[in-house]
Amino acid sequence: MSEFAHISVLAAEVVAYLEPRAGGLYCDGTLGAAGHAQLVLERSAPDGRLIGIDRDRDALAAAERNLAGVLDRVTLIHGTFGDIAALTPAHTGGRRFDGIVLDLGLSSPQLDHAERGFSFMREGPIDMRMDQSQGETAFELMRRLDKDQLSRVLRDLGEERFHKRIAANIKEALKEDRLRGTTALAALVDAAIPAGAKRRMKIHPATKTFQALRIAVNSELEQLSRFLDSFPELLSPGGRCVVISFHSLEDRLVKRAFRDLAWSSRLPPDLAEAAGERVEPVCRPITRKPIFASEDEIAINPRARSARLRACEKVAA
Repeated sequence: MSEFAHISVLAAEVVAYLEPRAGGLYCDGTLGAAGHAQLVLERSAPDGRLIGIDRDRDALAAAERNLAGVLDRVTLIHGTFGDIAALTPAHTGGRRFDGIVLDLGLSSPQLDHAERGFSFMREGPIDMRMDQSQGETAFELMRRLDKDQLSRVLRDLGEERFHKRIAANIKEALKEDRLRGTTALAALVDAAIPAGAKRRMKIHPATKTFQALRIAVNSELEQLSRFLDSFPELLSPGGRCVVISFHSLEDRLVKRAFRDLAWSSRLPPDLAEAAGERVEPVCRPITRKPIFASEDEIAINPRARSARLRACEKVAA
């Protein structure tokens, strides 16, 4: 098994907003190598418990090693955070969570290990599955979609300006059997973008295309939407939810969900109930604006640059 080491972003902020305490019950829905989970367990000692979910079996194995000293307080589950409402009840003893945390970014091993196919900087198969035991690869996805469908994926999930040209290049290369790996895919994307536009870019030309394919392969936005629909029912009053996102599509969903949960009717309670409107908010936002990594953290871990954290607290029973 390859080494799975990862620096957790915004670690101090996660602890500050989650406020772990002794005896609490917590869930890390994107466990990874358990960096955030370790801190939560430390702060909730001696009897706080944590349920960790991850769809990557290598991550779960690494988490089990890293949590070896506290495994009696931990339950590890192979699955995706979008299924949190189905995966966790059997392990909570009828309790609701005092805190839930999600870190929606890729882990360093997923990016750094070429065989995973996430990186355009290293040659590898065009895979991009977070759970390599199931589902179609990014290569299979590109073969299945027609040019217009692929173009829409690049536009909607990558916010790629040159989606039509890139999709045409990809489909032509597939037809001619010229697309064999991640670096070839990156080169095709690079060739589709005008030189003037590339000179103005602050990121690699293939970044948005790889992002779009990864999101599509792993149904990331669908998973996030399902989580945001279900997490309030899993939190106890006063329980907190902390979400770290890495691009505008994710952050927009989180911002909208937290805003909607904070809404309540302006009508008097009896009239609001008669109208079927919410009398009090379900959650209150703790962060009015997203929290970003400090320059010191970014200097140590450049991947923290695009991270943004939002948090809310359950207020209704």
